[in-house]
Parts: sequence; structure tokens; C-alpha cells
Amino acid sequence: MSAAVGVPLLVGVTVVLAVTVGVMAFGFAPSSEPAEPVALSAEAAPDGTIELTHRAGPAINLTEASVVIEVDGEPLDHQPPVPFFSATGFRSGPTGAFNHAGDAVFAPGERASLQVAGTNDPTLSAGATVTVRFVTDDTQVAVVETTVEG
Repeated sequence: MSAAVGVPLLVGVTVVLAVTVGVMAFGFAPSSEPAEPVALSAEAAPDGTIELTHRAGPAINLTEASVVIEVDGEPLDHQPPVPFFSATGFRSGPTGAFNHAGDAVFAPGERASLQVAGTNDPTLSAGATVTVRFVTDDTQVAVVETTVEG
């Protein structure tokens, strides 16, 4: 009778040990490949228009991200609540992934734009540096910088 109990018990312990080793070896192994960076380009105009193009890298789900815009290092008083259609500090009708009526995923090859209203501060003036950051879970996933065209 002890062999009838001992063999299944030994098999059970072996299975639990194998699963534990497998999880430790394969489930928690750090990735040896760094995450592919997001490449963006931007254009900005004195009328407040900021247009971004997603050049390469993983898509950004804007429902899970926030966008932070700075002009000459100073954050706008009102940040865009992406995606949106109408928001304080911005003119209505952003395009691409910024618009709530579209697909909120900003993917390679796509363009998206918004227009900062004159009621937002600081304003975009010719020669100013505009920085746009995409943040997900308190981690910056993309940043792009441009100069406002004259």
C-alpha cells in the first residue's frame, strides 16, 4: 500500500517542481532585445497647428496614453485629452488618431494634427520650440521636437 501512495506523490512533486522551474526559466526571463523606439516627425505653425507623423516603431494607443505639449520648455496650460473633438485650449476637430471619431491608435505611416487655441498659454510663435511627449503608465513612449515655422 505504501508504494501505491508513494509513486503518485513522487510524480506530483516532480510535476510541481518542473512547472516551477519552467516558469522561472521562461516566464520571468528578461528580454534581451530592447523595445523598438517610436520615431515621430512634427511640424508646427504660428496659427497653433501641430502635425505629427508616425514614422516607425510600435503603434501608440491614445486611449491608454496622455500627450504633453511644451513650448520653449513650458507646458501648455491646457493639455489635449486625447482622443478628443472639442477641448479647452484647443480648436475643435483634431485629425487622425487625435480625433475621438477615428481609430485612437497612432500607427506607423499615419498623421495626426491638432490646433492650440489662442486662449491656451504659451502660444506658438515663429521660432519657438515645440516638444510633444506621449506618456503611457508614467513612462515616456515617444517624444518629438520641432521649431514653429515662420
